[in-house]
Amino acid sequence: MQNGDNRNVKRPSYLTTVIVIAVITSLIFTYIAPKFLWGKVIPLPYTNTAPLKKEVIIPKAEPSTIAEAVAKKDTQAVVGISSIEYERQYYILEKQVEGVGSGFIVDKNGYIITNNHVASPESKKLTIYLSDGSTLPGKVLWSDSTLDLSVVKINAKNLPTIPLGDSDKVQVGQTVIAIGNPLGLRFERTVTSGIISALNRSLPLEENNKQKIMEDLIQTDASINPGNSGGPLVDAQGNAIGINTAKVTTAEGLGFAIPINIVKPIIKKVIATGTFKAPYLGIVGYDREIASYINADVVIAEGIYVADIDPAGPAKKAGIKKGYILLEVDGKPVDTMVQLKTVIYSRNIGDKVSVKYRTLTGNIGMTTITLGK
Repeated sequence: MQNGDNRNVKRPSYLTTVIVIAVITSLIFTYIAPKFLWGKVIPLPYTNTAPLKKEVIIPKAEPSTIAEAVAKKDTQAVVGISSIEYERQYYILEKQVEGVGSGFIVDKNGYIITNNHVASPESKKLTIYLSDGSTLPGKVLWSDSTLDLSVVKINAKNLPTIPLGDSDKVQVGQTVIAIGNPLGLRFERTVTSGIISALNRSLPLEENNKQKIMEDLIQTDASINPGNSGGPLVDAQGNAIGINTAKVTTAEGLGFAIPINIVKPIIKKVIATGTFKAPYLGIVGYDREIASYINADVVIAEGIYVADIDPAGPAKKAGIKKGYILLEVDGKPVDTMVQLKTVIYSRNIGDKVSVKYRTLTGNIGMTTITLGK
């Protein structure tokens, strides 16, 4: 064997050396170091040592969807409405016709909003079905076939209610929920959800063999079917922003609701006085949406076009003429008929309102109108 040749000498492997060092280090820190450095060995707790008791907080179950939250909040205030009317046939016989619709309670003392075609003064018998299973007779306190709105009263106290929202603030695309009784009371308080598809829609309808146009409606793709009429269209907070009124039967996802703001001053006065009588302005007005139905030659960008005027009415006496455009009432812009009616209905007969208008020549004027009856 040559000098320096150590090929036959066995050396420990690198891995063996590492393992030995690790074992020695572990022994030192586990048994030797604690005695010299800290005076005693402090063992780790046994695995069966009882842990400290901690208060376990179970989170309150939250609704998984907006529709679920709204359903829990609002469905108890939705009612079924059954009405009986008589239709004359062949000018001699009368046929009894029963209809079923929806409504919703807006005051704990039994004031209910619904459609005129669900409950009207012509209804001979009106039965209200509450969420607790009870039924009560109802009475129509106020109704308007043009607006397709009615206020019904039942004798009850401490009822669940749906708060009224602000239909002027709704936006296209926001989530809405419709609640009602589609196809009758068998499917009572059905909840459907969707979005606001469009605003200020006009809808030509035929009622009692007469044509009429419903104005400034909220369009939604939330499912609305026969029986949903009169039920609430609510926002994500559970506030009513509309009253479901109609759908287009030849298409899917085309439902319409009356903006809630038009009925807010009405219900307020009905609760206070027992009825409502609209102050009289004395004009026939079109907003830009309606104008396209009535007269293609009338093109307006804002305000209310005065299409006709009562020659003895309040507006005429204040200097308003046919062809003028009403821009503001008491400082509030009026670009839709709902906005105009909302302002006027919030006033009383005999009140004075200031009106800003544009003349036929384009000049801007101001006048004061004393509302009639």
